Amino acid sequence: MEFNQNNSILLQSVYPDLKRLASVYMSRERIGHTLCPTALVNEAYLKLCSTQDIQSEDKQHFLAICGRCIRQVLVEHSRKKNALKRGGDLNFMTLHEESCKSDTRHDTDFAALDESLKRLESLDKVQVRVVELRFYSGMTIEEIALLLGLSESTIKRKWTMAKAWLYKEIKQ
Repeated sequence: MEFNQNNSILLQSVYPDLKRLASVYMSRERIGHTLCPTALVNEAYLKLCSTQDIQSEDKQHFLAICGRCIRQVLVEHSRKKNALKRGGDLNFMTLHEESCKSDTRHDTDFAALDESLKRLESLDKVQVRVVELRFYSGMTIEEIALLLGLSESTIKRKWTMAKAWLYKEIKQ
């Protein structure tokens, strides 16, 4: 289905989830970051509306698509921030879930994360999909397993391997 009235209604139903995810992402950023959670969700919404061929099967799948849009917005913002002409210094963070719960703030280099995900995709597309759904869409292991049609133990294994691989790639 194309982005239409049904998707607009679906977007309204997942908006609170997207706002919560955006708040989590932005809590990792430095104080005074130029992108706030509402702006992040709105930018993702604009990106989503500009796409003509959105195929969503259900709410979970649509949330995954929205998560991918959020990823793209964060990557674009990070690339602009880190442009050499602006003298951006790169700071990295890990994908450990524990870091999401702490009160410390990090500058996440979403551009470096995106490049690493592109390299990982050539090795294991499922791992990349799991990272997108878990990290960007905020889905649980159970939700990802259901969406991808894989066992929860497989999703846990893919998540663990992807985090380790990405950590190693980003730290190089």
